Amino acid sequence: MKISILGCGWLGFPLGETLVKNGHTVKGSTTSESKIALLSAVNIEPFLLQFTPKIESENITQFLDSEILIICIPPRAGKLGEDYHVQQIESLLEYLPSSSIKSIIYTSSTSVYPDLNREISEEDSVIDNHALIKVENLLKTLPQNVTILRCGGLMGGERIPAKYFQGKTINTGKIPVNYVHQDDVIQIISMILEKGFWDETFNVVSPEHPIREEIYLKNCEDLGFTKPIFEEAVEPIPFKIISPQKLISRTGYVFKYANPLDFRYL
Repeated sequence: MKISILGCGWLGFPLGETLVKNGHTVKGSTTSESKIALLSAVNIEPFLLQFTPKIESENITQFLDSEILIICIPPRAGKLGEDYHVQQIESLLEYLPSSSIKSIIYTSSTSVYPDLNREISEEDSVIDNHALIKVENLLKTLPQNVTILRCGGLMGGERIPAKYFQGKTINTGKIPVNYVHQDDVIQIISMILEKGFWDETFNVVSPEHPIREEIYLKNCEDLGFTKPIFEEAVEPIPFKIISPQKLISRTGYVFKYANPLDFRYL
């Protein structure tokens, strides 16, 4: 297949590498000139694209000359505003009618679900004004096949949960995690492309949900980080447990890392 990956960052770059190894022709976008050579080195055809939030590129038509588009750009809010990411995607959609794109994969997030203190599936309510839901709804109006992947906390490589909490005092140690390993996300996207699971919305989260304290302490033990200081929360902290059961039952996918306690890093 001819595949274009919008956003060759932490997820998009190794995804592109894998797809090239699987025999696909891959184009990849980056906002950094310094990454052009890195993409070329692994046989990803590089494209320099800026979204500010309008697309700034002379090559967007060439970039979209593929059958598949995978959108992996992280939503940037903060001072840019909640709708900045929505405006980025709106700019992209202006170019789709004249493109050869037939199918789209969009990496969304489980942050679209409210904390309901229970297990949550794709049938549950979402936060309607969430930027990612606005983008999901935009994409669902397109004539192309669209599959949406609501990913949990993306971990693996240099993304190690305990690294961000070394020596800090935290009261969320008893909250269950909704993590997924980079390797599993890449394999799930590869499977969707190969088997054609289109026009679906899937939660992409490891099926087991240990509590944060267990994760952080194991990271510290395995990798030598300074342990956080755990204290009891004064009041119950809202949580959610995201179920990947629809993905598992619909596709038959078997997670490489079913339990975040077993994640490999670096």
